[in-house]
Amino acid sequence: MEPVNYIGKNVKMGKNVKIWNFAYVGDNTEIGDNVTIGSLAHIDYSVKIGSNVKIEGMVYVAPYSVIKDNVFLGPAAVLTNDPYPLSKRLVGPTIEDGAAIGARAVIKAGVRVGAGAVVGMGSVVINDVPPNVVVAGVPARVIYDKAEYLKRKERWESGSP
Repeated sequence: MEPVNYIGKNVKMGKNVKIWNFAYVGDNTEIGDNVTIGSLAHIDYSVKIGSNVKIEGMVYVAPYSVIKDNVFLGPAAVLTNDPYPLSKRLVGPTIEDGAAIGARAVIKAGVRVGAGAVVGMGSVVINDVPPNVVVAGVPARVIYDKAEYLKRKERWESGSP
């Protein structure tokens, strides 16, 4: 049996989009160039995804979410759109350019994650995240700025403690 993906009606896809096994892309979704969507990801209807975005496996992106360019969504991250289920008003979060969302993080409906921000794995984001900071925890809070993050990343990659 061949792997099956579902691509809804009126989906607009840019160049070089890669969709792995058993993924779902809902109706009226827009996807930019050079986007990768991992296995078992669920991109619901009316989502806007920019270019150069990497969405790992098992991610859920709720309707009306906006994901800008150069964004990373880690495995099993969840973007929600209803803070009072089952409300009649839905609004997705906005993930700004260059932001990174860690594995199993949850982003509340209507929240804006600022450009270049990093959300730590397992975090629950209930408030807007400023640009170029790192947030983590439940609820997520700022733990340091992007410069400190890049220093720590460089030490990690070089094998230093």
